[in-house]
Amino acid sequence: QVQLVESGGGLVQPGGSLRLSCAASGIIFSINDMAWHRQAPGKQRELVASITDGGSIIYADSVKGRFTISRDNAKNTAYLQMNSLKPEDTAVYYCNAGVSGANRRFSDYWGRGTQVTVSS
Repeated sequence: QVQLVESGGGLVQPGGSLRLSCAASGIIFSINDMAWHRQAPGKQRELVASITDGGSIIYADSVKGRFTISRDNAKNTAYLQMNSLKPEDTAVYYCNAGVSGANRRFSDYWGRGTQVTVSS
C-alpha cells in the first residue's frame, strides 16, 4: 500500500518561510506528477503547484514568485518551499501524486494534510 506523508507545517508570522515535505512510501515503481493542494476553511481545495517526473512545473497565480516546488526522485519526495507567507496562505496543505505500485498501474494518492497558519 502506498502512503503519502506530509510534514513541515506550523505557525509562522507574515513574511516568514516554511518548507513542506511529502514522502511517498510502500511498493513504488514510479511516480509521475506530484502536486501540492491547499484548502482553507470554508473554501474549496485548490492546486498550489505541481511538478512532473520530467520537471515541468505549474504554479497557482497566487503563489508565483513566492513558492517553489521541487522533488527528489531517488527519495520519492516532493517539497514546497514557501517564502513571503501571507495570512491568506493559511490552509491545510495536501500532497497528491500519481504512483505506480505493486499492480504496476498508476493510481492517485493523497496525504492527510499538514496545517499551515500564517498569523502575527
